[in-house]
Amino acid sequence: MPPKQRRIAILGFRSVGKSSLTIQFVEGHFVDSYEPTIENTFNKNTKLRGQEYQLTLVDTAGQDEYSIFPTQYSMDIHGYVLVYSIVDPRSLEVIQVIYDKLLDMTGKVNVPIVLVGNKRDLQGERKISQEQGKKLADSWKAVFLEASAKNNDSVMDIFTTILTQIEKADNNSNGQGSENKSNCVIT
Repeated sequence: MPPKQRRIAILGFRSVGKSSLTIQFVEGHFVDSYEPTIENTFNKNTKLRGQEYQLTLVDTAGQDEYSIFPTQYSMDIHGYVLVYSIVDPRSLEVIQVIYDKLLDMTGKVNVPIVLVGNKRDLQGERKISQEQGKKLADSWKAVFLEASAKNNDSVMDIFTTILTQIEKADNNSNGQGSENKSNCVIT
């Protein structure tokens, strides 16, 4: 069976750790220096439940509430990883704006999304509780995870979870078609 191709966009406010999470997952190391990303694309092959996947990860430039949601992030993207920093309340506000823009652009109500509270290694500076993140994800019917790119804590889980969500959405859309077919026959 050939690998399934999946494109995943990583979105969030600037300096929340989108690139760090992506590089930790793809290359297995933490990048300590901060350089604003314009946009990078990473490829990684991975296996989940016996299925090979060829992932294309689109590591986006940091967004703010005034950014126009780039159209290319609404087309040919199978799932989204929305990242905020647990030490930056503004990043949580911005991720809610990004989510709303995302729904507007895709025109879908249910989009495979994983909400990630990054920088769990900075517990002493935490400003956003785990409950706040979980509550927001629940309101979106999304999966919530906290992670630390620095400690490689739950990084793999983010990407296996988004793949699982994408597959669920694919199976639902394929399955629903058969239920909604009318019994009309054109002769």
